[in-house]
Amino acid sequence: MIVYPALDLRAGRVVRIEQGDFARETRYERDPADVADDYARDGAQWLHVVDLEAARLGRFLEHDTLIRIAVGSRLSVQAGGGVRSGGDVEMLLDAGAERVVVGSAAVRQPELVASWLAQYGSEKICVALDTRPDDHGHLRLPVGGWQHETRFTLFELIDRFNRFATLKHLLCTDIVRDGQLAGPNLELYAQLRERYPQIEVQAAGGVRSGDDVTQLAALGVSGVVIGKALMARQAHLPELLVAARRAAAA
Repeated sequence: MIVYPALDLRAGRVVRIEQGDFARETRYERDPADVADDYARDGAQWLHVVDLEAARLGRFLEHDTLIRIAVGSRLSVQAGGGVRSGGDVEMLLDAGAERVVVGSAAVRQPELVASWLAQYGSEKICVALDTRPDDHGHLRLPVGGWQHETRFTLFELIDRFNRFATLKHLLCTDIVRDGQLAGPNLELYAQLRERYPQIEVQAAGGVRSGDDVTQLAALGVSGVVIGKALMARQAHLPELLVAARRAAAA
C-alpha cells in the first residue's frame, strides 16, 4: 500500500476546506515545498497535490508551486485540479507530475478521459471520483468543488469507463467523511474491491491513524490519501508508513 500525504493548495498556500465549502477554510502558513520536503524526510515516496481553486474554476493555477515541489523534493507527485483537456494533462506532466488526477472531467466527459488513458497510458491518469449518498442511498458524484450534482452514480460511471478504457488508478473520496477525522468508509472500499478487483483503489476521507491504514490494506486497497490528520498533527506520517509496510508484509 502507498501512503499519499495530501497538499491542498490555494493561492500558493496549503489549505483545508470543510465539506467542499470555501467559506470554511483553514490556511497553513508553511510553504508547500517545505511541507513536501518534510514528508520526504519522513519516508514518503508519493505526494498528492490538488489545486482547490482550479477544481472550482476549471484551470490549474498552481503550476509554479507544482514545479518547485516536483523538482525540489524526492517525491513522485500525483496532481490535479481543473484538468479539462489533453493540454492540461501535458502541462501537469511537463511540470513534473508523475500522474495526473482527473475529477470533474471524468464525470462530465468519460469518453474524453478514456481517450487520455489510451493516449498517455493507464499509469499516467488517476480518475478521482468524489461520492456521497443521496436521499435514496445512491452514491452520487458531485463535481466543481462538490457544488454541482451529476447524473451518474459511482458504480455506473466506473462500469462506463470499463467499457471504453483500461482504468488502473481510481481515487475515491467519501465526501461525508472528508476532513472529519472519523475513520474511512470501509464498506465503500470493500464494495469497490469486490466489484473491480483489477483496479488499484486509493481511499480518501476520514483516514486518521495507522489502524485505518491497516484496515484498508486488509480490504486490498492500494493507496490511502491523508491530508487533514497530518496537517493538524493528529496523525504522524512515520506511523502510517510503518502500518502500510506491515500490511504489505503480512
